[in-house]
This record gives sequence, C-alpha cells and structure tokens, in this order.
Amino acid sequence: MRGSRRRPVWDAVRVWALRRHLDLTQEETASNLGIRQQTVSEWECEVYQPRGASATLLSMLAERAGFNYQTGGPPPKG
Repeated sequence: MRGSRRRPVWDAVRVWALRRHLDLTQEETASNLGIRQQTVSEWECEVYQPRGASATLLSMLAERAGFNYQTGGPPPKG
C-alpha cells in the first residue's frame, strides 16, 4: 500500500506563481523541466494540470527555490 501523504495539486495559479517567483519565462520553465513551452502554457491556461513526474519535478523546483507550493506563494516570514 502506498503512503497516505497527499501530493499537492499543481493548478494554473500555482504553476504561474512558481514561474513568476523564479522570474522565468514559459520557455525557460519548460527547459528546466524537460518539457515543451506549450505544455507550460496549457497548465497556466487550465487546459491540463501537471501530474505524475511533472508534478514531482515542479515540487522539487519549488522546494529548491524556497517557494511554498502548498499555498501557492513564498514561505511565510517569521
């Protein structure tokens, strides 16, 4: 049985917020993830949601950048 830990849902707002937090274009984000720019655009336009390996890579990228992807923003101060 798999662990009960829930993975965060990467929706359009969170993908866009992470990309802006990193100050990257869609093309640069795609290059970092090894995907097409069109895929990043489709995520941000709510055509698709990242899942599987893409969602995992987004989470890893967010953690490295100090981006609180659970809430869709930078980590709380204090």
